[in-house]
Amino acid sequence: MFSCKKIQALDDFFVELKNRREKGVYFYRINGYSENIRDFAERYYEAARLSGVVIEGRIPNPDEKNLSYYGEIMGMDFRMDRNFIMASLRKWLPRMDAYQTEAVTDAMYDILDDMRRGGKNENMLRNAYIKFMCWLYYKFERIINQMGAEKIPKILYEGSVSNYELKLLTLLSKAGCDIILLQYQGDGAYLKLDPASALSAAYQEPGMTSFPEGFSIRSLRQAMQEKVRLSRLYGAQPSVAPCTNAWITGKGLSDGLTDVRQRGQDERFFYNCFIRIRGVEDKLTYINDLFQFQLQIKNSGRKIVIADHQIPAPDMDEISSIRRGNYRDKEQMLQELSRNIQYGSNPELERLMVKAFLDILLEESRKDPENLNRLMNKAVYLLCWLKRYQQQLFVRWKMPDVACFIYLGGCRNDNEALFLKMLIRLPVDVFILLPGANEQCCLEDKLLYEIRCADHMTVERYPTENTEIRVGTAAYHAERELDSLMYQDSGMYRNMQYGKAVSISLQTMYEEIAILWDEELKYRPNFGVVDGIVNMPVIFAKVSGVKDGDVRAYWEGVKKLITPDTLVVKNGSLLDRSSANPIQPFATQFIKNRKLSRDKIKNHKAYQYGMLREEVQDYILDKLQILLDQKSIKGIFENGMEYTAIATVLNLPKDIIRSIQKFDFTRKNPKLIYINTTEAMMSLEDSIIVAFLNLIGYDILFFIPTGYQSVERYFPQKMIEEHQAGEYMYDLQIPDFQSFSANLRHSWRDIIFRRGS
Repeated sequence: MFSCKKIQALDDFFVELKNRREKGVYFYRINGYSENIRDFAERYYEAARLSGVVIEGRIPNPDEKNLSYYGEIMGMDFRMDRNFIMASLRKWLPRMDAYQTEAVTDAMYDILDDMRRGGKNENMLRNAYIKFMCWLYYKFERIINQMGAEKIPKILYEGSVSNYELKLLTLLSKAGCDIILLQYQGDGAYLKLDPASALSAAYQEPGMTSFPEGFSIRSLRQAMQEKVRLSRLYGAQPSVAPCTNAWITGKGLSDGLTDVRQRGQDERFFYNCFIRIRGVEDKLTYINDLFQFQLQIKNSGRKIVIADHQIPAPDMDEISSIRRGNYRDKEQMLQELSRNIQYGSNPELERLMVKAFLDILLEESRKDPENLNRLMNKAVYLLCWLKRYQQQLFVRWKMPDVACFIYLGGCRNDNEALFLKMLIRLPVDVFILLPGANEQCCLEDKLLYEIRCADHMTVERYPTENTEIRVGTAAYHAERELDSLMYQDSGMYRNMQYGKAVSISLQTMYEEIAILWDEELKYRPNFGVVDGIVNMPVIFAKVSGVKDGDVRAYWEGVKKLITPDTLVVKNGSLLDRSSANPIQPFATQFIKNRKLSRDKIKNHKAYQYGMLREEVQDYILDKLQILLDQKSIKGIFENGMEYTAIATVLNLPKDIIRSIQKFDFTRKNPKLIYINTTEAMMSLEDSIIVAFLNLIGYDILFFIPTGYQSVERYFPQKMIEEHQAGEYMYDLQIPDFQSFSANLRHSWRDIIFRRGS
């Protein structure tokens, strides 16, 4: 018989019999968890699966059929005698050789003899003997003919062992098996059966904890199957791996300048860094520090890519270059998509790219396992960006080269965050710079090292040329700090403080129009600023009819609304129809896949807004894009109306362009009063301009004394708030408002808005 020996480490279980320090077997209980134990359990499970027995739950008791077959072959006789047991084993388990039969005989006799000495009677011994014989035949036959070999068979038992199960396992241990008991509930139940731990030993190691919830042989098996699937998915593995941030000193940009050969000596790794810096150390030198940093990176021969405030989304050409199809599951999709990653000149780098791509997307897939389309969209973005930047970052790459990717401004969405997380698994230093106080970044990663500085400043773009460097004086930065104190969440706003705004059309009572008309936007209801975007409450209304039929009072009321910033159209058009539109012939070139081609527009010879501030140009194009997206004019993206809209908005009259240029989103907004006393319908071009100016933030008021639907023709839905002021009147003559004087004996409010008695 074999005796149980002590191990020095769990790896001793996998040592062949002849190489063990002491010739014997191991029988251990594992009552706690560690990563080392998990790794051992996976390895031991695989060994038991291949040449042993895995028991998940209890060993089933022999059923009626088992006992009937046993009785038919062996009968129900029993004698407490070695020769009887040996003869029975030869007949019942004929595949065992003489050595194995003798070992099992001795072990079984020893167990039964212990039971007899413990007070068990003959009938109890017979029942135990028959149970052991059935268990050996039905559950353990595959291993009993392996006992005695150099490769010791393994038994893995999960759960709390019962009395007779422990006796059988002890029998098998003495006959020549290694045994592990995984006891998730601890050792209490076992010690009731073996208080002195005479039959097995409890394994101990530093740092053991309770088994995690859900841990089981089944979960181990699933994890191992997943590893096999992933092995097929990944294919050949790279020979090097990233060592991220382990070597840095925490000095931010200075760490990025450390020579890659001085970062570490282990040839199995490339040494990169992943750093996010919030704020600036010194406002006076920050811009120059950024310039010098990128200059030193370039001068050292390293590759560098700089992204200013966004990683431009892939265009349609980039997306269409990614080969993809229909997929039945996640593994098939990722495997086929990963074939888009090709870098034939450097197979090792290609393997690194494939691994990084798969690592990131497999991690992402756990958030929403069922949504393949969502995962595929993210994968396509990553592949497009990788293709776009791989030449800039990795041309002629060799170990231990490390490129540099600088992102000025935080990640705006998940796709950008995933791309940076993928880059850091490649030989690339990644720096995320957030110098502004209100800049946000959605990226979270356990590898990311973050530095926070006390000062902040606005940096519009990363300085890459000497001509781009602008350094503020101490007085300049002090003034900016004063600005932030005075104008940040204080209700006070400096001139032209914001560059983006959204118009919100107010629903008002008729009487409120005159009250709100000349009021600054910041005092109107629902005004606000969210994330640097101004919400502008504007008036977009139509007044139909003449109150009480009082024509003079009607015109006096209109005159009162004409402010210095008000454009008045009287039975006419906003456009000079005698002049050709220079944009019209080129409008079809300015849009692709329903999105404006902004660079093409701005660089075109017919473009007329190049003299405006850049943010004003962007604001105009933003609102034009919204007008198209919302289909604010009938026929957009249906019959080519989008081209007319583009041509019209890009050819606005000079006075409108000037009013947009000087429009401060927190103060009084420009206004349009459109008067139509005839049956004429507002033209298509005027309708486009009106819809556009509403998005820009104009107050727009139509005076239609006839009550006709003369302004709604080209709008696809009710966009204008209509007020029925009074009696419809026709063929009115519009006065010259410059020479027209109001009746000073009555207030205009009394005249226009007085209620009938």
